[in-house]
Amino acid sequence: MNAAERLFLDKGFDATSVEDITRGADVAKGTFYLHFPGKTGVVEALRERFVRGVLDRIAAGVAEVGEDDWHGKLSAWSRACCGGYLDAAWLHQLVFVAAQPSSRDGLADNILVNDLAGLLERGVDAKAWTLDDPRFTAIFLFNALHGIVQQPLADDQSRRDMLDAIAGHFLRIVGLP
Repeated sequence: MNAAERLFLDKGFDATSVEDITRGADVAKGTFYLHFPGKTGVVEALRERFVRGVLDRIAAGVAEVGEDDWHGKLSAWSRACCGGYLDAAWLHQLVFVAAQPSSRDGLADNILVNDLAGLLERGVDAKAWTLDDPRFTAIFLFNALHGIVQQPLADDQSRRDMLDAIAGHFLRIVGLP
């Protein structure tokens, strides 16, 4: 997968062949096909690895916040998710734009939306905020964040401003200051 990622980034998805990948990974074609049905299978695995990496980052950020600090948890979630996308924008571009998924279902049903929906539901249960539909809110927030992180950033201050703005919007949407 690492060899495929490098090659896709260097040459582009369409210009990279399975032979390029196996040569770059120093494996036989048969070994490649034991793990992947083709290039699209590698991209699907790279998508999964990207999203899992963002989720791990979110979990670590939220874990650093106190058990009853719902403001902190939601802020940490949004900052970690946004930071995960920004830090690997090139990979996101590759696996979600250059080699588009077969459907758009992932914008409403993926492990990041599920994790955010769970956090929002736990916040409702703890009476930290009131939401009629935590899952709908999670989909809305995830897609809003997803759209915002596509904007080019001029510098580190712009990044900090974006993280602050996104966290602020997440908090206001659930009724927190």
